[in-house]
Amino acid sequence: MTTREKSVVAWGNKQMAYTIRRSTRRRKTVTVSVDSGGGVLLAVPTDFPTPDIDAVVRRKAAWIDEQIRRAKSQDPPLGPREFVSGESVLYLGRHYRLKVSLDSDGPAKLRGRWLHISAGAGESQAEQVRTALISWFRLRAEGRLPERVDAWRAKVGVPMPPVLLASQRKRWGSCDKHGTIRLNWRIVQAPMRLVDYVVVHELAHLRHRGHGRDYWQAVARVMPDYNRRRKELRELGGRLIW
Repeated sequence: MTTREKSVVAWGNKQMAYTIRRSTRRRKTVTVSVDSGGGVLLAVPTDFPTPDIDAVVRRKAAWIDEQIRRAKSQDPPLGPREFVSGESVLYLGRHYRLKVSLDSDGPAKLRGRWLHISAGAGESQAEQVRTALISWFRLRAEGRLPERVDAWRAKVGVPMPPVLLASQRKRWGSCDKHGTIRLNWRIVQAPMRLVDYVVVHELAHLRHRGHGRDYWQAVARVMPDYNRRRKELRELGGRLIW
């Protein structure tokens, strides 16, 4: 069972409001999180005193304030995609606009800051655009992703593995027991630094199967800022699934 309440603490010249979520499933731990809109949530045990929660917020106020600032600086979440002219799409972290042509035929083409897509008229137009867009991204992924694997595999200290494209909606990559790496084509929408994080994450699994200390040490050796990249991908990830 969970209950929610509100509280606010003073920090410098700021009023820091937050939501408290009390849960009978929690025994001792208190967690602090900041959502994409800058809302602050503390998850606590049912009987945790509110003054003690306020003290936690004050102690972590500098970190919370930074997370709020970062959340508010992010692009707003995308609404449901319509696949129409003028709609924004991401490719390697840059924004491009769709230009849908109803009187032409051929593959999608990138021209300047516009991605030109051909589609026929009718109720299925949006689905035609979506299909053409997926094909365009998959083609880019087929070229880019194996290149990035090859660029990083020597640094990780592994031979070039087989690389396949995948379409998981909740995973950016995987590495099976046979040493085959599968990378989600959607990741090419992200900036290259985040593409490289996913690549290194999977390459390190060729040396360490789990996510234990040895695994993360192997990642850190070749990518010391991996934790920052991982957080950036978590913040951006929802915008790349459609």
